[in-house]
Amino acid sequence: MPVGTQGTVKAIPQHLLEDLNVHLLLGNTYHLYLRPGHEAIRRMGGLHRFMSWDRAILTDSGGFQVFSLSDLRKVSDEGVSFRSHIDGSSHFFSPEHSMDVQIALGSDIAMAFDECTEYPADHARARASLDMTLRWAKRSRDHFEAHKHEVPWGADRGSAIRNQKGSFEGQRPSLFGIVQGGMFPELRRESAERLVEMDFPGYAIGGLSVGEPRELTREMIATVLPLLPAGKPRYVMGVGYPDEIAEYARMGVDMMDCVLPTRAARHGLLFTSEGRLNIKNRQYAEDQNPPDPACGCLVCRRYSRAYLRHLMAAQEPLSAVLNTVHNLSFYMETMRKVREEIAGASEQVAGHALN
Repeated sequence: MPVGTQGTVKAIPQHLLEDLNVHLLLGNTYHLYLRPGHEAIRRMGGLHRFMSWDRAILTDSGGFQVFSLSDLRKVSDEGVSFRSHIDGSSHFFSPEHSMDVQIALGSDIAMAFDECTEYPADHARARASLDMTLRWAKRSRDHFEAHKHEVPWGADRGSAIRNQKGSFEGQRPSLFGIVQGGMFPELRRESAERLVEMDFPGYAIGGLSVGEPRELTREMIATVLPLLPAGKPRYVMGVGYPDEIAEYARMGVDMMDCVLPTRAARHGLLFTSEGRLNIKNRQYAEDQNPPDPACGCLVCRRYSRAYLRHLMAAQEPLSAVLNTVHNLSFYMETMRKVREEIAGASEQVAGHALN
């Protein structure tokens, strides 16, 4: 899922996302709550109508952004009081309020309110955080189920997922639970088991990519995945590099999101079949090759490395647009190849069974 934090995937308009075959993107509850405000978006028919996006939207709970405000927040079992990073105004998020905001936005998939445990965190801290997150998960689910019918009148525009066969059919909007537990396998297992008992339509693995080594990320994912229902979506939040998302998909992860392809693009880092390419480097000043000779995206079909480097050096806004189109295309192509591998493996298994 490309990340559309404030109702936009930075530097790229919605019609190009459609051309890249994006069917699901992520919106950020915290940022949209602060600006332009969830009630304003509700009055305008929901986020789909507001940003003119006919396909599906997942909203996070706002928890990660609130907890990243370390010096501007205070956590209690009731919820989190915090100050806006924009103007310093005071606000309060509880599980119930997070659900109300996400329902007002009209997302197809909402996330339970959780606490993202920092890294490193000792066992006592991770234990206390997990216990609170599980209590918040139940409160989130109960409130969501009681109020999910209150979606804005224009929210029916996001139809991509609910029209597909599978877990979402007849369950829009859906609420996913989030597995936490720090970097402790036994806490992660307990979190997964207790969330499955609550019977969410899908499950996410949160609290990763917060500074831990990649090996530890993989260990936590491998610990949790077997405990989550194979027939429901399994989502790892906030990952990762192209090789990582391909690896996690092969492990059994269904959904991922990351700001990396768009953020890296704005800084001149391109992902290619030949590895990472820093287009700002002097060596590309007169390089007439496309960014990635093996890529068929509209940028690689038309523009040279020399031109993209010139745009970066001249600080032209088009630089961020073209770099972002290429990086998102590379990510989407990575996932397409993974889906083909899975389909091919399934056909092989079916063929062996018939023989």
